[in-house]
Amino acid sequence: MKKIISLIVITVVVVLAAYYAFIYYVPFSEGVRSGELIKISRKGVIAKTWEGEISQGISGAQIFSFSVLDKDKEVISKLKEYQGKYVKLQYVERYATFFWLGDTKYFVTEVASEKSPHFGN
Repeated sequence: MKKIISLIVITVVVVLAAYYAFIYYVPFSEGVRSGELIKISRKGVIAKTWEGEISQGISGAQIFSFSVLDKDKEVISKLKEYQGKYVKLQYVERYATFFWLGDTKYFVTEVASEKSPHFGN
């Protein structure tokens, strides 16, 4: 009986570890988006995550929401610096996320300031 329970517990742990590894390390897509950085904030009750938004149009009708991992300190500091400016974001889209990683499936890996096509900087 103990052997069966041990086997079930090990199987569950291995399946959960494989699921976490798949979500964390396997990207669904990668891409680049540009827009005016309108928000960067650290939020959450149980786990604090960095969340942001860029506006991809003059009217702000198209908003791209994204998350940033805590380990990407350089990206976070650049986003704080570029608040209100036009930026180009390089991101990775995951199949899903966990609440301690971020609210969205889009995780920014690089950020650069860019000249706005709409307004002069």
